[in-house]
Amino acid sequence: MKITTLTLNPAFDIHVSLKSFPPGRESLADSVMRDIGGKGINISRALTENGIENTALVVLGKENSADFIQGMEQAGLTYQALLWEGRIRENITIHPESEPETRLSFKGFECDSSLLKKAEDLIDPKGIVTFTGSVPAGISTEEIEDFLMRLKEKGSRLVIDSKSVSLEMLKRIKPWLIKPNAEEIEFYCGKAPSEEELCAAAMELHQAGIANAMISLGGDGAVLAAEGKLYRAYVPAIKAVSTVGAGDSAIAGFLSCGDAPEERLRYAVSFGSAACLQAGTNPPLAKDIDKIFKQVQID
Repeated sequence: MKITTLTLNPAFDIHVSLKSFPPGRESLADSVMRDIGGKGINISRALTENGIENTALVVLGKENSADFIQGMEQAGLTYQALLWEGRIRENITIHPESEPETRLSFKGFECDSSLLKKAEDLIDPKGIVTFTGSVPAGISTEEIEDFLMRLKEKGSRLVIDSKSVSLEMLKRIKPWLIKPNAEEIEFYCGKAPSEEELCAAAMELHQAGIANAMISLGGDGAVLAAEGKLYRAYVPAIKAVSTVGAGDSAIAGFLSCGDAPEERLRYAVSFGSAACLQAGTNPPLAKDIDKIFKQVQID
């Protein structure tokens, strides 16, 4: 089945490494990386790196689109680009040696609902379509929901991982796969959920008509509700270099294999963990995926 990743609001991911990052003081960077990014692009890069055919459909601001296109070609992506007035945004992630990452996200270009129609015309309606990441300013939540419902009615398997899609919308759309993280479930629940509550939330979403409800838990693995059952994945401990794009790589892993839920979950957490071993916003390598895959435990 053809896979199309849709990135409406891509970004250049700038990664700054330094010894420490004390607030209120000037800090000297040891190194700087600049990668093409956006959740759909990250999924495409992870799939492409591991030999899975896909097409990245991406909207690019005209002012700095040339650098982004060059980055996609260097990554070997099969892509379709929609050009729009404005600039592609930049995100900055600061990586101190022994402190948590800090991320700064910037706004990108503005657009209108005609962008969704142009994107719809380029999507294979019978394939898998990932709708992930943020949406440019100028598009309403109602327009997003209408767009996704049209794709589903045409036969698309929808994969949704976007804060622009509310919990109520997810229950109405009933996508094939969702992948919120624990923080997003906390936002839905209004409190920090226990593991039991995370499992209950996954099953509730599944029973609401979502075929695969996967909650990513970072270094603690993931939970998946699918085919009426609940699965819990545990991953080996690793020394993460960068966590940016790890959740997107988990989606790529889920899409990379057959239909068995346990197999999909095992690949998802293996891809996600392996992505954390790469600097910047870079896809997981096959050798790392294989090593982690053998150590994943599924209950």
